[in-house]
Amino acid sequence: QAQLVEFGGGSVQAGGSLRLSCAASGRTFSNNAMGWFRQAPGKEREIVAAISWSGGTTYYADSVKGRFTISRDNAKNTVYLRMNSLKPEDTAVYYCAARGHSDYVRQGSPVAWDYWGQGTQVTVSS
Repeated sequence: QAQLVEFGGGSVQAGGSLRLSCAASGRTFSNNAMGWFRQAPGKEREIVAAISWSGGTTYYADSVKGRFTISRDNAKNTVYLRMNSLKPEDTAVYYCAARGHSDYVRQGSPVAWDYWGQGTQVTVSS
């Protein structure tokens, strides 16, 4: 049974940085896209970034372009999200996700993603 576990959330002041990690176990996600979503209180879950198996294709939400970087290490079955220049509006629970049968990254609907982590809180204060 596949599991995704996130690490690295926390509290930071505006302008600061955090790096999230997501370790997968139970299966490898070869040929599968992985990504990060977030959900703020009272809002729907939204995609933040996604990356193809090779790392050659990435997708970013407009709100994080130029500030966040997604990467993955397939040997470690791990995906990362480096977040710079954080803003208070980035405050949310961040979820790692993986697609079970596709390497397509431009899929923003959560229902298209098959595996989810438990989430990690990111809080950015002004």
